[in-house]
Amino acid sequence: RKESSAASDVYKRQLQAQGYLPSRELATAAFLALRLARPLLLEGAPGTGKTAIAAALAGALGRPLIRLQCYEGLDLAAAAYEWNYARQMLEIRLAQAGERQRTADELFDRRFLIERPLLETLTTTPAPVLLIDELDRADAPFEAFLLEFLADFQLTIPELGPITAATPPLVVLTSNRSR
Repeated sequence: RKESSAASDVYKRQLQAQGYLPSRELATAAFLALRLARPLLLEGAPGTGKTAIAAALAGALGRPLIRLQCYEGLDLAAAAYEWNYARQMLEIRLAQAGERQRTADELFDRRFLIERPLLETLTTTPAPVLLIDELDRADAPFEAFLLEFLADFQLTIPELGPITAATPPLVVLTSNRSR
């Protein structure tokens, strides 16, 4: 207990150095989220600093910040990844011009993926701080997908298989309690 209290104070000072003035309770919660590799859920009214702590944590830890802004209708393509169909079609045209056929395996290669925040979180080194902002605005099916993602920090792309984070990111979820 004494050790975690001292570590919490160190965290509090690191956040203050980033220009964020956390309460002792918030600094302790952030410390525990990082130590336990579990998401930190922050609820409160707009403008109370929920989003700002994610940026302060990223700065204090020397990690990149990746933000996923939630909204009604948010889907996998906007949150995780999508295929770059235009580039795939260009590759097909170039192959036809050279009279060489492209196989499906060649067209569904990682170089044709457009990474969105969730996939970017899994592939970024060092492990980033992932801000999932205004979670309460997302639809229930997306929330279910997100729970699965957060459980293992893994995303399965049918054409490629599972992609897992080498090191779990620090996740900050915010909610305005709008529902």
